[in-house]
Amino acid sequence: METNKKILIIDDDNFLLDMYALKFGKSLFDVTSALGPEIALEKLRAGLSPDIILLDIVMPVMDGFELLEKMKEENLSVNSIKIILSNRGQPSDIARGEALGTSGYIVKASSTPTEVIDKVRSIISEHKK
Repeated sequence: METNKKILIIDDDNFLLDMYALKFGKSLFDVTSALGPEIALEKLRAGLSPDIILLDIVMPVMDGFELLEKMKEENLSVNSIKIILSNRGQPSDIARGEALGTSGYIVKASSTPTEVIDKVRSIISEHKK
């Protein structure tokens, strides 16, 4: 199994951010976290180029969709695998994520942290094909 994939986790909930950072770190991911989309943009503009970007949708100031649009506009992390991790799981949200170039959509409420990591790994392996 490949390890040390660089992952950027973006969420506005400090507790969830820390918990996912810890879990992904223990699963041999090289973790960078960003408390909200503004911080994520700063890191990406500064040259951060993660293999995977795991982001929430519902965040104040700028939601995850707006962040994806901004990243696309500015050509940031073009080669990163983008995965949405949100409590919103409506088909319209999933379709909007796909239209913005995401490779996966995970609903937080129906996934344990271990399942989230497994799904991320599965999306990475699908992406290689």
